[in-house]
Amino acid sequence: MSLKSRMTKILESLNENIYERDEVLAVTFLSALANQNIFLYGPPGTAKSLISRRISKAFKTEHYFEYLMQKFSTPDEVFGPMSITELKKDKYVRKTDGYLPSAEFAFLDEIWKSSPAILNTLLTIINEKIFKNGNVLKKVPMKVLISASNETPPKGQGLEALYDRFTTRLYVPPMESKENFEQLLQNGGSIDTINIDEKLLITTEEWIAWKEKIQNVKVSQEVLNIVHAIRLSFLEKNKSKGFDIYVSDRRWLNALTLVKAGAFFCEREETNIVDALLLSHTLWTTKENREVVIKIVHSCIKESGFETGNSLKSLDEEKEKLEQEINKELFYSNDIYETVKLHGNTQYFKVKKIFIDEYNDKKSIVFYIARNSMKTKDEFHPVDENGNEISNLKCSFKKQGSCEIKYKNNSYYNGGRWVDLPVFQPQVLFYKGDKRKDVNERLIEALREETEKLSQKIEQLIEETKEKETVFLKELDTPFIEPTKIKIATESISQQIEDLKLRHKDTQRLVELVG
Repeated sequence: MSLKSRMTKILESLNENIYERDEVLAVTFLSALANQNIFLYGPPGTAKSLISRRISKAFKTEHYFEYLMQKFSTPDEVFGPMSITELKKDKYVRKTDGYLPSAEFAFLDEIWKSSPAILNTLLTIINEKIFKNGNVLKKVPMKVLISASNETPPKGQGLEALYDRFTTRLYVPPMESKENFEQLLQNGGSIDTINIDEKLLITTEEWIAWKEKIQNVKVSQEVLNIVHAIRLSFLEKNKSKGFDIYVSDRRWLNALTLVKAGAFFCEREETNIVDALLLSHTLWTTKENREVVIKIVHSCIKESGFETGNSLKSLDEEKEKLEQEINKELFYSNDIYETVKLHGNTQYFKVKKIFIDEYNDKKSIVFYIARNSMKTKDEFHPVDENGNEISNLKCSFKKQGSCEIKYKNNSYYNGGRWVDLPVFQPQVLFYKGDKRKDVNERLIEALREETEKLSQKIEQLIEETKEKETVFLKELDTPFIEPTKIKIATESISQQIEDLKLRHKDTQRLVELVG
């Protein structure tokens, strides 16, 4: 039986007759395999102690310790009573058999209600895996410590160091499904006893060997990209009011150990972005930031998860550069007007208008309006063919693309008033975006070759990415992640394929422009 099949079968047994706890059991089990401590957060009566007992059943061990903490709890109740015999010899020694220092699995309910004396000793046990019993340092066989509470540790109580040692943090809510709730009532609740095939049970020797092999799993570039994105998101989010989260280097290291374990027990030598979904169970600190942190993790997996080696930015730059060259060489970048040149290279509109002179005779006048006058709304005088201003004419481009003209009539009868002449509309020969007709054929062929080459390049990238997607999808199956959440990981590569298709479509537009 493969290692993955074995883990799957164990999880099937752990989930017997228990409802809506698949993910919690799976991640708790993986954490136990990876030697990472667990904090179960949720209201009373949501099967947190049952989860702990069931997890211990997957291992070949009889050393299980469970205790409900309270403010009156004493060290004797957790670490064992004092030995009267040794005390008579003036030795301060505890009888630890059957208590936490001798347990391979331990469950501490309502952990934050305990006394500082117990919690400080507990921190030493978790950190160094030793218990100081009198003058003797005793090695603790504990594989995993599972704690539970309906609250996260209060601030200012010095509990941050201990809380940081619980790598995995899982929310255990009340049941939501009506059908599952009714089934629970019909069955009279879930039981601790489960049937796991003896051949499936995990030995201590296996557990120790796996711990070493987990560390040899390579963290993929995809997962590293996700980690960097999450850290950057936390940094940005911490600048906003009401959000404050700190993830220590030790915590990142332990979180990545859990991610590596997810790959190892699926018989992979390298992590993938599905394994990164486990980070959503390791980085939140309070009930207030839990949902926000999970959303950040999922968002970073979607946006920066799958590493294809494709640089969309590089493709965009290449496409934009090519498009600029096509537009410059093949299309007019501005409207081209019918103009004449006077006095060098200065362009003018030649205008001929009819006006009434002081004797009420119709006369025509030819004048010239500078092309660059279209850029201003101020009034100006046009010029004659010699470049001299015509003072009795005023022009202004007050309306878009058209010029108003006024003529000063100096006749005795009308008192020398300014009168409006018909509006002048410059003649457009070629509009902006019109294709040039005088382009060198060799230039057109060169641009056509470049656009087709870029189009083929993107087509090839699409096919290569699809091939990678096929291989990737085969590696997605894992017993430690809910199938519905695996879709979060697949969105990353699906989006990359869609992004490439959009760029290919846009490149085809360029091909048509050149064609």
